[in-house]
Amino acid sequence: MNLYKDIIERAVWTAVQSFLAVFTVTDLSSTKAATVAGAGALISALKSIAASKVGDPSNASTVS
Repeated sequence: MNLYKDIIERAVWTAVQSFLAVFTVTDLSSTKAATVAGAGALISALKSIAASKVGDPSNASTVS
């Protein structure tokens, strides 16, 4: 269960960071910034799932 919490936490923080970066650096509307943030979160979640298959299966990191 901790693996899923790790994946969700990484995806949520990626979404927040992506939204803030796009919203503050560009002149995109909130909807477009949210779409970019959602795409970043999806990619983060997919990477985390793949990482759990490569390294330690109990976390979403590729280096542990």
